[in-house]
Amino acid sequence: MVKITVPASSANLGPGFDCLGIALNLYNTFTFEEIGKGLEFIGCREEFKNEDNLVYTSMKKCFEKIGYTPSGIRIKMHCDIPVSRGLGSSAACILGGIMGANELAGGVLSKAEILEIATEIEGHPDNLAPALYGGMAVSVKDDRQIYVEEIKITRALNFCALIPDFTLSTEKSRGVLPKEVSYKDALFNIGRTALLITALNNGNMGMLKVGCEDKLHQSYRGKLINNYENITKKCRELNSKAVFLSGAGPTIMNITDEKDKEFAQGISEYIAKLEDKWTVKQLSVDYSGCVIEN
Repeated sequence: MVKITVPASSANLGPGFDCLGIALNLYNTFTFEEIGKGLEFIGCREEFKNEDNLVYTSMKKCFEKIGYTPSGIRIKMHCDIPVSRGLGSSAACILGGIMGANELAGGVLSKAEILEIATEIEGHPDNLAPALYGGMAVSVKDDRQIYVEEIKITRALNFCALIPDFTLSTEKSRGVLPKEVSYKDALFNIGRTALLITALNNGNMGMLKVGCEDKLHQSYRGKLINNYENITKKCRELNSKAVFLSGAGPTIMNITDEKDKEFAQGISEYIAKLEDKWTVKQLSVDYSGCVIEN
């Protein structure tokens, strides 16, 4: 039996489209056991108890790569990462499945090889890399290789996630993006990405607002989220150091100073008056990444 704990992740971080990600202390936990025969699920909704379950299909992909055939599998799931909210729920399921399969097969794969298989499934490593390694990471993928580098950041950061009761599929949020962008907008994001990473590294909270500005995706995706402009405006009024879409949305993420105790209360009071239901969750950076317990 093996237990895998995988953190949530927030990708893009404003201008870092498809390359920046950070792990957060919200978790999915998976327990795997090889049994005599068959496939058993414990702890997930009935409609996901089948061979199309993302955790199981990720396990199968790993088993195929390794060349291992289990007699049967029992999967127990406890998932606190909300689905289709831009907090890396699919990345967590993929990594959980691959790492569980790898451990049952003897732990033959390195983390780099696990990331490679996971990226084949997910398509991009921006959520996967921080969830696997912990902390903040920049990741890029070409036809042959995935490049990942840890970003050293100040620990004086708190995150405040505004999570709505509605979902937004990655396919829909990708569909609203333009096929081409202007040279001016590309330069805008390159500069902001460099500024954001440097500010996080140096602990310069005053630069985060500008560093999280974006011209490539947030204005397009924000139109899919009811009250997006009003909510982000209110976040800034309440002294959010930076406000940005988490991944493809619809979760709206804020960076706050660790000493700021008033932001969460203020934004909770504001969004409670809106027609949609929003949950305010205060989070911090997870520096451990995926954890294996045998």
